[in-house]
Amino acid sequence: MADSGVSVAPGPPEWPPQGLTNGRSSGPSHGPLGIIAGSGGLPRRLIESCRAAGRDVFVLAIEGEADRAAVETVPHAWCRIGRAAAALELLRANAVGELVLAGGVRRPSLAGLRPDWRALRLLTRIGYRALGDDGLLRAVVKELEREGFRVIGADQLLGEASLPEGPLGLVRPDADALADIAHGLRLARAIGALDIGQAVVVQQGLVLGVEAIEGTDGLLRRCGALRRDGPGGVLVKTEKPGQERRADRPTIGPQTVILAAESGLRGIAAEAGATLVLDRDEVVRLADRAGLFVFGVRPADSAS
Repeated sequence: MADSGVSVAPGPPEWPPQGLTNGRSSGPSHGPLGIIAGSGGLPRRLIESCRAAGRDVFVLAIEGEADRAAVETVPHAWCRIGRAAAALELLRANAVGELVLAGGVRRPSLAGLRPDWRALRLLTRIGYRALGDDGLLRAVVKELEREGFRVIGADQLLGEASLPEGPLGLVRPDADALADIAHGLRLARAIGALDIGQAVVVQQGLVLGVEAIEGTDGLLRRCGALRRDGPGGVLVKTEKPGQERRADRPTIGPQTVILAAESGLRGIAAEAGATLVLDRDEVVRLADRAGLFVFGVRPADSAS
């Protein structure tokens, strides 16, 4: 049997398909929340939040990205990233009307994408090679809306998870760290404007690395080998100017703190009000134990 790029794990009997109208989902009140799940802890956090609120979910898990343990307890299906037609069919078959995009997805080459006819039609229209990550995500969101889904941001479901301004834990940045943060903010906004990445690592005024295709975790691992003597560097993470806020929001969590500590950094600074904090209590505990600061800042050109 040929590889279809799709595998389905049926949900419990009490979660049947329902509420379809003319082949499209009939609205958010008539079906589960659809979660398109990539890597990282955000999909798991959303599933936990929906479970606590008594809201049904259907997870479309991206192969090679989503955490199997995070999705296996809820109705879900696995789908290769290039299988757009199958993905839309699965969402409709499970009566999804409201969707959230959660977690990271490594952008493959066009050859590695192996798009089906539906994905190829979208890529031909938008010009895949000409778009950065945010531009591509913006196009995907518009396409999902064109198909009749309502796309919402994870922050609308996890409002309490936004990073506040100032320190989260006991540790605060000193004057030297604040200077690195200010430098990092300028750089992060610059690369964000070019739709390259959201984060940079700065140590004593030196740029150790900027986030590109490897994501924040990869950036931290790479910068560990580039550390200079003296006080450690700072991870600075911001929202891209004009970013599509319903996809790829800046996110930090326990793994960010662990990798920052392993890489010899002395702190994390991220844009207040725009950054999601996963497992906040654990982030604070880990940061305090490692002697790292987690600090919410507002870039001078960011919206209030």
